[in-house]
Amino acid sequence: MYEKILIPLDCSALAEVSIPYAEVLAERLYSEVTLLYVNESRDDPNKHLHQSYMDKMAETLKKGVERNAKISEIQAITVKPVILFGNPAKEIVDYAEKEDMGLIIMATHGQSGIKLRYLGSVADKVVRAGSRPVLLIRAKGASSDVREKGIPHKMLVSLDGSKASEAVIPFVEELALRFNNVELQLIQVLGTGHPDFKNDRYHYLVDIKEEVESNKTISQAYLNTMSTRLKDKGIAVKTEVRFGDPAEEIIRSANQNHIDLTAMSTHGLVGIGRKVLGSVAERVLHEGTTPLLLVRDPGNVKYYD
Repeated sequence: MYEKILIPLDCSALAEVSIPYAEVLAERLYSEVTLLYVNESRDDPNKHLHQSYMDKMAETLKKGVERNAKISEIQAITVKPVILFGNPAKEIVDYAEKEDMGLIIMATHGQSGIKLRYLGSVADKVVRAGSRPVLLIRAKGASSDVREKGIPHKMLVSLDGSKASEAVIPFVEELALRFNNVELQLIQVLGTGHPDFKNDRYHYLVDIKEEVESNKTISQAYLNTMSTRLKDKGIAVKTEVRFGDPAEEIIRSANQNHIDLTAMSTHGLVGIGRKVLGSVAERVLHEGTTPLLLVRDPGNVKYYD
């Protein structure tokens, strides 16, 4: 599942915040790591400097992995730099597909509350265009001691009762089994009453006590079923049912419970220039504060150029 990890870089300190996370994941998951730089021009006179930079970053990451890995594990972990030419987002997506990457780790600006139209980042486009799982590390608030304490210890997993939302489960399960003392917190957010759609958000206006309690019981039973499956594999799990706006409550829970990583599945169209991601994932991506693992629902992926 995580046999191959792709780390896009652009010669900036911002992009490099993903390196410590890649070191820890590669060491625990025995992953082959590829560092990818996409140059938009073949005539760039600084091409040799980019190659030197990528070689240096590959060596840095390799040494970071070796600091914690056992001698017998070091030979199994490879790090290679790759330079391509073209549109950065498109080349990253195409390379990930061609090389069957199990995970892409990228940095984002991580400015909570920023409007989508102002982002336009390569990471944002890769999330929308690709079908591969993406771990987004927010530059603002990225942990500086990841190498020392490892990641993650507490993961928040958003579910909504659908098979599509459960696409993320195998990915967090694998992480939990490979890391020590990991706790998964399964969350489902329910609305109270009938939705009134305003300003791109749901406002629930009618609070019907009997309906709320019935929905809570159903939701808790669902989370308990999912929890039991994970506990049977030796994974520590807690569950939480909340009421309100899904994105807001997911973000609030992550902050209140000191979550190291939020994970959820996404749906929608796949392809450069596409705008569909999924409204809840959309807002958690742009308004949340923790690293975010986004996994496409494989049963609902449609490809577009």
